[in-house]
Amino acid sequence: MDSSERSTMRSEQKSRKFLKSLIRKQPRDLLLVIGTGVSAAVAPGIPALRSWRSCIEAVIEAAEQLEVLHPGDVAEFRKKVIKDRDLLVVAHDLIRKMSPRTGDTKPNFFQDCLMEVFDNLEQHIQNPVVLQSILRLMERGTMVLTTNYDNLLEIFGQQQGKPMESLDLKDKDKVLQWARGHIKHGVLHIHGLYTDPCGMVLDPSGYKDVTQDPEVMEVLQNLYRTKSFLFLGCGETLRDQIFQALFLYTVKNKVDLEHYMLVLKENEDHFFKLQADMLLHGIKVVSYGDCFKQFPEYVQDLTAQICKQRSPDADRVDSTTLLGTSCVDCAKRKLGERGIDSPKRIKQSDNGIPTI
Repeated sequence: MDSSERSTMRSEQKSRKFLKSLIRKQPRDLLLVIGTGVSAAVAPGIPALRSWRSCIEAVIEAAEQLEVLHPGDVAEFRKKVIKDRDLLVVAHDLIRKMSPRTGDTKPNFFQDCLMEVFDNLEQHIQNPVVLQSILRLMERGTMVLTTNYDNLLEIFGQQQGKPMESLDLKDKDKVLQWARGHIKHGVLHIHGLYTDPCGMVLDPSGYKDVTQDPEVMEVLQNLYRTKSFLFLGCGETLRDQIFQALFLYTVKNKVDLEHYMLVLKENEDHFFKLQADMLLHGIKVVSYGDCFKQFPEYVQDLTAQICKQRSPDADRVDSTTLLGTSCVDCAKRKLGERGIDSPKRIKQSDNGIPTI
C-alpha cells in the first residue's frame, strides 16, 4: 500500500463515526478479547496467524513434515478442513490424534507442530499499530485475554520495556490475581500458549478443574457482567467451547450487558443479520470497514478516542482527594477575607467538592 492509498484510508477512517457508548468507556472498564485477526494484522508473513483454518492447515503441514501424523490421517484432516464448518471440532480432533491414547493432552505432538509453525515470532512483527494501541489501553487499566496460541503482544510489550506476563487457566492463583486486576500487564491465554505444553488445552474437559471451581468461575463470570468486552479480530470466538464454558453458558441476562465486536463488513445482509443476532448476547457489532487493511488504523483511532476521555479520578484529584480537609479551610478563609459570614457549615459533597 503506497502513501496515497494510506492517506486516503486515513481520511476515510477519520470521517468514520464511533459509537458514543463505546468511546465514552473508561479504559479500566474494558476487557479486550484478542482473536486471530490481531495476529494476522501484526505478522501477515505467517499464514498460520490469519485464521483458525490457516492455523489448522499449517499444523497439519508441520505434522506431515515432522512425521508425527500418519499419511492417511493427514489426508483425512485436510479434507475436514475444507468440508467441515465447525473448525474448532476439527482442531479438537487433531489435538486428540496427536495426544496419548489415554486422553491426556500432555505430552503431545500438537505442541511441537505449533512450535514449528510459530518459530521466531519476534522476527515477523511488521505492523505493530494494533499492539501499540492495546498496550496503550493496558497502561490505563484495560484487561486482556486471548484465544490465540501466540504471544506476539507479550513479545512486543517486552521490547517496549513493559513487564508482560503470559497466563493460562491452569494457574489458579495467577488467574484470580489477573481477574481482580492485580496483574496490569498480564495476558490470559484461555487455550494456553504454544511455548508451554502444560497449559495448552483445546477441549473444555481439560478445564474441569477451572469450570468446577466456584471461586474461579465467579470471578471470571463477574468480569463478563461488570466489564465491557471488546472483541478484536475475533471470528469464531463466540462458538469457542472454552469461551462458552467460561462466560456464555452460565452468565444470565446477557441482553442486559454491553459488549462490542469489531468486524469486517464484506456483505451488508450478513453484517446486519449478525448485528441483530449478537444483540441477543448483549454484544454490539461494529464495522471497522470493508477491507481488512483498515483494521489497524481503526483500532488506533478508536483507542485514541477512548483515551481522550477524562477519568473520573481526575476530577476527584482536582478537588480534595490530595488536599483533604485543607480545601474546606481554604474556602472558609477566602469567605472571611471577603467579609462574608457563612451561616452554614462548609462541608464536602459526595463528589468531594466543598459546598456551603
